[in-house]
Amino acid sequence: MAKEEQLEGSDVVFDLINFLNSSPTAFHAVDEVCPWKWMLYIIGAHTDSPCLKLKLISKVTKGGYLEVGVQTYGGGLWHTWFDHDLTIAGRVIMREGKDAYSHKLVRIEEPILRIPNLAIHLDRNVQDGFKVNTHGHLVPVLATTIKAELNKVVAGNGPVDSEDDKEKSNKITNTDDSRHHSILLQLLATQLGCEPDDISDFELQACDTQPSTIAGAMKEFIFSGRLDNLCMSFCSLKAWPYKLPFLVRDQLVTPRIPSV
Repeated sequence: MAKEEQLEGSDVVFDLINFLNSSPTAFHAVDEVCPWKWMLYIIGAHTDSPCLKLKLISKVTKGGYLEVGVQTYGGGLWHTWFDHDLTIAGRVIMREGKDAYSHKLVRIEEPILRIPNLAIHLDRNVQDGFKVNTHGHLVPVLATTIKAELNKVVAGNGPVDSEDDKEKSNKITNTDDSRHHSILLQLLATQLGCEPDDISDFELQACDTQPSTIAGAMKEFIFSGRLDNLCMSFCSLKAWPYKLPFLVRDQLVTPRIPSV
């Protein structure tokens, strides 16, 4: 009996790990809920966590680097965001035809951003205390300006076999009026299977690429971010299918995600 309970408990832990790894943003967490069905009763739980959200105009170029402007969301431990392999995830609004729009969830798996710490010999007083300046310090690095310009040259001078190819090339190189770096839009478009110009707007955030995992010498800990909020959401979802009636997905309206 004890062995069966242990196996059942292990299944719940692995389900939680999968839920955490599938939910880098609140949008993804809500999307994970849908296949579980929605209930007639309401259970209050957070789905969002403190994070760095991309600004409406995120394009920052400084000191030979392409950087991404972000703003803090919630009361986070912002010093923990330094020197991590970061990526972006969230929701994108896409054009579909002349007057039609749709939204899709997006998540770039590989690390594309980093907020670096300053080398110790350039800041000897850091050991006396480091206070994060959220406007000056929390600016993730995306690429170098040199590499970005070289990519523009390659895109502009590469073989163009048709008018469609020429139009695609112009979309990549024409970025003067963009609110966001063209390389960032191109990464999103590649992930979504569309063109950069099809992206009308988005709500994206930086997130850690390090996955949640079971750890410790005795495998008794869960190492993960966003545990405070997503853990209660997961427990609520686990209770629903066995104890409460439900509505099918098609009868539901997507809920509004509240602030922290």
